[in-house]
Amino acid sequence: VQLQASGGGSVQAGGSLRLSCAASGRTSDSYYYYMGWFRQAPGKDREFVASTRWRGDNTYYADSVKGRFTISRDNAKNTVFLQMYGLKPEDTAVYYCAAGSGVPSPTAPSDFGSWGQGTQVTVSS
Repeated sequence: VQLQASGGGSVQAGGSLRLSCAASGRTSDSYYYYMGWFRQAPGKDREFVASTRWRGDNTYYADSVKGRFTISRDNAKNTVFLQMYGLKPEDTAVYYCAAGSGVPSPTAPSDFGSWGQGTQVTVSS
């Protein structure tokens, strides 16, 4: 599966952005298929942000973004979104979308087998 992320940019603290990730190629409609977002700041490890199963209502969030970020999907368009509100300077990172299958609670990078290119999010104070 190929993943194409978009929607990054520069905003001031408190602002909002919406990231999109379109999947193409060998996607799946299985319950066990999921997509998610990770981020990586300079000098830091890639960290989990949010993920969603492709069927059902299961979503997962990092504690640092709960209540501020919302992951959603459009199954017909094979697209997953990350709506980010209340952005903070510490949210600054390259954001990556990813897809995978087979894990009950997908939150680790190793749970995902396909990765898109990153999109930069910069939040200024």
